[in-house]
Amino acid sequence: MIELLAKYNYWIVIILLTVGLYGVMAKQNLIKKIIGLNVFQTAVLLFFVSMSKIEGGTAPVLLKGQHLYDNPLPQVLMLTAIVVGVSITAVALAIVMLIYKEYGTIEEDQILEMNKHND
Repeated sequence: MIELLAKYNYWIVIILLTVGLYGVMAKQNLIKKIIGLNVFQTAVLLFFVSMSKIEGGTAPVLLKGQHLYDNPLPQVLMLTAIVVGVSITAVALAIVMLIYKEYGTIEEDQILEMNKHND
């Protein structure tokens, strides 16, 4: 049981993944879907950064007597992923604004209903 609690960061990842997936799949509001995607992305970032930590390792700076370092590559890649995620969020919000101007709503079921009547 103590071993399960020692990996609490992985439990947080699982909870965040579940919440984000729920937000994307269950919500009809487009803004809530975008927030769900951001929560999901945060879980993935936390997972990769957690994997880069090595027990007993230090920051990858040369120190006398230290031969075990944390892997910096996942952290660098996740910094890039954060920038890409912010850009995608900005584009998604701009698209939602255009959808609102066109349809007057951001509820997915109402938009689909309006499209059904227009066909």
